[in-house]
Parts: sequence; structure tokens; C-alpha cells
Amino acid sequence: MIQTALVASLTLGLAPFVPHPHVYKQLVALANGTLSTGMDVFDLFLHGAPWVALAFFFGRFLVAAARTNAPSPRSN
Repeated sequence: MIQTALVASLTLGLAPFVPHPHVYKQLVALANGTLSTGMDVFDLFLHGAPWVALAFFFGRFLVAAARTNAPSPRSN
């Protein structure tokens, strides 16, 4: 799942690539308070969703890795 989220983030999440990623433009508009139309909000959701999914799956991967590498409690 993390590979799929990574590919989606690098393709859909960054498209179009020139002159800068569209998600960047939408985040700047959100920060400036100029994200006003419904289409702009949908655009932000569409281009931001793969990044949210990637962060979720990467976080889940890190938690699972920490659980498998954690020392087991000793029974006395």
C-alpha cells in the first residue's frame, strides 16, 4: 500500500509539474486565504489526498516497525 501511495503522490499529487506542482499553488492559496471557489477546494483535495494517504501508510509502517523491534516485557 505504501508503494501505491508513493506512486500516486509523485504523479497525481504533483501534476502538472511545470512551472510548479499544482498542490503547491493550492496550498499557497489556502495560506493566503484566496482559496475561494468550490473547484479550488476540490482541486486541493484531489491533489492533496495522495499525500495524506502516503503520510498515513508511512506512519502505520513506522508504528508496526516500532512494535516489532520493541523489547518484550520481562516476566519475573
